[in-house]
Amino acid sequence: MKNVFGKLTPYNTIIHRLDPRVKMFALIGLMVVCFLPYGNYANRFIILGILFVVILVLMAISKCSFISFLSNLKSLWFMMIFLLIIFVFVPQAGDTSSYHPIVSFPNGYTIYYEGLFQSLHVFFRLIMMIALTLILTSTTSPMEMTYALEWYLTPLRIIKFPTQIISMTLSLALRFIPTLLDEANKIMKAQKSRGVDYEKGFITKKVRSVTTLIVPLLSSCFSRSDELSLAMNARGYEPYSKRSSYRVLKLGTNDYVSILFIILVIGAFGTMCYFTQNVAGYDNFLYLWFNVEAF
Repeated sequence: MKNVFGKLTPYNTIIHRLDPRVKMFALIGLMVVCFLPYGNYANRFIILGILFVVILVLMAISKCSFISFLSNLKSLWFMMIFLLIIFVFVPQAGDTSSYHPIVSFPNGYTIYYEGLFQSLHVFFRLIMMIALTLILTSTTSPMEMTYALEWYLTPLRIIKFPTQIISMTLSLALRFIPTLLDEANKIMKAQKSRGVDYEKGFITKKVRSVTTLIVPLLSSCFSRSDELSLAMNARGYEPYSKRSSYRVLKLGTNDYVSILFIILVIGAFGTMCYFTQNVAGYDNFLYLWFNVEAF
């Protein structure tokens, strides 16, 4: 509970001091790089492995908690099992003549290596997206995210899009994620003291037990939102009026260097994607040879 998404860790690292617009640009750029096609599976795993090393270096510089990162991966085990069922145990569509079988059953059903690698590929991408999100939320306050998002949405003001309202709504949502988690933890402990068991029993009993947590939590959410609305009205907040900013964002030397670094990283991985996809002779770029030629 001490290291959850949306909660700032107050350190004075170079990433903490960067402009929030730069960090948001880096997040979007690196996520795009994660989803670029890199040819065969050997190329994908090796190139994404290089990108994952870059992300781990960024996590170390920003002093993000690796324990928190690993704990947040627990929720992905169900998705990993689901992906294995979809890609491995569901028959492959299309031409499977070039696929490499793992097990062939007498009824004609075959499990291929390609299905296993595809599920691992998707799971690897999800891990990197969680790591990137952790870096952003651990080094940037919700208010800084609001300023950055509002700046990126500025062109939409031409069509009278309420950018300030959208950015404020997202900021409040991020702000109350750790608060609601703490509230859920308190309610769960209170219900356990009253004899509610959330771990034992069949699925129907667990669902009934969860309702004892959801109903009080929803009531608390509505109560907090009502109090927040009254507090904002008391302070004279008018969403549709023209407002100035207490803090004006300005790019510094470190910000320009970081932008250049992110552009170089995106360009390098984009070049790898181009060569592995379009240039003859590079389809086996960084190719690894296994006994079963699975890649």
